[in-house]
Amino acid sequence: MENDIYQSPLNSRYASREMQYLFSNEKKFRTWRRLWVALAESEMELGLPITQEQVDELKAHVDDINYDVAVAREKEVRHDVMSHVYAYGVQCPKAKGIIHLGATSCYVGDNTDIIIMHEALRLIKKKLVNVMAHLADFAMKYKDMPTLGFTHFQAAQLTTVGKRASLWLMDLVMDYELLEDQLSKAMLLGNKGTTGTQASFLELFDGDHEKVKLLEKKIAEKMGYSKVFPVSGQTYARKLDTHVLNVLSSIAQSAYKFSNDMRLLQHLKEVEEPFEKSQIGSSAMAYKRNPMRSERISSLARYVLCDSLNPAITASTQWFERTLDDSANKRISVAEAFLATDAILGIYINILDGIVVYPKVIEKHIYAELPFMATENILMRAVKKGGDRQELHEKIREYSMQAGANVKQLGLENNLIDLIADDEAFMLDIDELKSIMKPESYIGRAPQQTEEFIKEVVQPILDANKDDIGVKVELSA
Repeated sequence: MENDIYQSPLNSRYASREMQYLFSNEKKFRTWRRLWVALAESEMELGLPITQEQVDELKAHVDDINYDVAVAREKEVRHDVMSHVYAYGVQCPKAKGIIHLGATSCYVGDNTDIIIMHEALRLIKKKLVNVMAHLADFAMKYKDMPTLGFTHFQAAQLTTVGKRASLWLMDLVMDYELLEDQLSKAMLLGNKGTTGTQASFLELFDGDHEKVKLLEKKIAEKMGYSKVFPVSGQTYARKLDTHVLNVLSSIAQSAYKFSNDMRLLQHLKEVEEPFEKSQIGSSAMAYKRNPMRSERISSLARYVLCDSLNPAITASTQWFERTLDDSANKRISVAEAFLATDAILGIYINILDGIVVYPKVIEKHIYAELPFMATENILMRAVKKGGDRQELHEKIREYSMQAGANVKQLGLENNLIDLIADDEAFMLDIDELKSIMKPESYIGRAPQQTEEFIKEVVQPILDANKDDIGVKVELSA
């Protein structure tokens, strides 16, 4: 690594090697050459004067790119595509005259961008289902463990640890469906020409419209696609980039919500992200165990949310059939959105792989609040024994205020149950009151909801992607 120039942290610290490769020059230029091979071979098959020998020569040099020649040529002509056409021709002298025949720069540039985005979405999908698999295991393991629910971050009715995880998982199910929908619509730009009219190809094929249409179909099939954009200008509709980054933004939103919940739970000491033996939480406070991984998700997710505005603005501001004000922005915003989302999912997997739950702390927090939540059941039990509902209701109200004051003003334990047990009007002893306060009596259908959700909604997704499950992530920093 060169230390005297800026290095993107997305490369040096966060994103995986696999995702970095997809947006590398090597991947881009090899894909350009595959597209030139597909074009030449398809044109040959449809009768243009191109020989099999020329096509074979192109195929032989798809991967051994002579970058030095391309770089030197670009300094002269200031055009990246034509520089690589020239460099390819140097390696393929027999095919030199038919490379890029009839095409414009966007034939290689835009089709390559689409191919890379779809490959990147599939990598994102792989990591997403691994997060889902981890969360599904966690949810099932803790589906019966009661915990305080929170509304407005104020103690509310009980839920379970597993049911809370199912909320994180539901967000990801929606993200998965959005991602699958986007992949299901995958199509290439095709070969549309300078303003999208295919005029150059119509000229090559002497006005034969069917051959021009068949050429596009053949190229798409050779590149692994069944569809192309039915109409376009010189470029594919930049709305596609907006839709793709909306998928990434949606995933980032879900991860952000999880990371914030984790940060709050770690503050409560109920659940904790992994903390390695030699990890330092604070340079000043040696005892600290900061939620560094969760905070990193929050930070990167915020970047993705903001970055997703870039293609929206680009799509909005394109002029007629083509302008070039998309290029510089597009090559940064799309790549970095994928790199950041890849990093987010990697951290998410890493957290879930070593997440720790502290049942005793959770139980302590439950019993600090449960007496207030149990008052309705206590009231009903006392009325069944012959008590006066209105009288007992007022007593509970007074005792609740007294117990609340003890907790908030004096820092004492919640003694509501003791106050009720000492009042003969309730006709309930301390043992009977404690039997009413079993946490599992206040979790509703949380365990059943979690189990049904995992079985009916999540498991089919995991079964459909079983070959991709098992990813392990070690953080580099």
